[in-house]
Amino acid sequence: MPNTSFIGHNIDIAATLLKKGEAVAIPTETVYGLAANALNTSAVAKIFQIKQRPTFDPLIIHLSSFEKVYDYVLEVPEIFEELAKKFMPGPLTLLLRKKDIIPDLVTAGSPYVAVRIPSHNVTKSLLDMVDFPLAAPSANPFGYISPTTAQHVADQLGNKVYYILDGGSCDVGLESTIIGMSENGDIEVLRKGGLSIESIQEVVGNIIIRDISSSNPEAPGMLTSHYSPKVPLILTDLGQLNKVSDINRTGIISFRNFLPTIPTKHQIVLSPSGNFMDAARNLFKGMRYLDGCDLDIIYAELAPEEDLGIAINDRLRRAAHR
Repeated sequence: MPNTSFIGHNIDIAATLLKKGEAVAIPTETVYGLAANALNTSAVAKIFQIKQRPTFDPLIIHLSSFEKVYDYVLEVPEIFEELAKKFMPGPLTLLLRKKDIIPDLVTAGSPYVAVRIPSHNVTKSLLDMVDFPLAAPSANPFGYISPTTAQHVADQLGNKVYYILDGGSCDVGLESTIIGMSENGDIEVLRKGGLSIESIQEVVGNIIIRDISSSNPEAPGMLTSHYSPKVPLILTDLGQLNKVSDINRTGIISFRNFLPTIPTKHQIVLSPSGNFMDAARNLFKGMRYLDGCDLDIIYAELAPEEDLGIAINDRLRRAAHR
């Protein structure tokens, strides 16, 4: 492994390393990913090693265009093609039956592979420079808060990755929404994410929202506990939080309002205006900031259960102390 990771803007360096079978951190509109050649099992294994990610948790492959999806999957349901036309590139991932060219290590032995077309211009250019899909889960130690800047990646992976391709702050700030199709043709949301459920329903009508799984997930991001800070995070009704043991060692994550009893520097207000996109963009960044403060506990409230608030709440519930 390298002695130190290097943050830079050179797409050629990233492409060269990927072609050599190395893992590289890349920006997307959702979060930063730890990418490797999805067709090279040795390269993919480096992702699991660097992240300390269990191999039963499958990966998403990233492609430059939807047309290339057909090279790696057996079929695409017509309704998924409609969703792709409307939402791809973007924060939507489709779970599709894979061709044999996709290694079982990528899919954790499942016959299905999760496929996404990122909209970030830097990564789109990178994908155009390589002739293989990129397997790329979030570029963080397994179970920890997902990174939304290049510096976040450097802070948490350090010398474990050769190169971090800097594309600025992520616009969405939450992982992609993953959908699949049941055997009887129902559309299922397997992971709530950066594309709202309401937006999907406008295209496909009724959908089934699957619960998260504690083991052997069908798709990435379905584990019960994930995205967790080191400081215990407790979900609560902040309006009923009358007393804390030490106001100077307590952090707060609220949707819209500051609490007058807690130091402002230890509070993250996701969106004072109540804008769900702003709140999603600020969630992981805010969790990471409070985790770096000298705190004993973080109290967080859930967002309204609508729009991207559904995905925000999903991340908060899984980050909560158990």
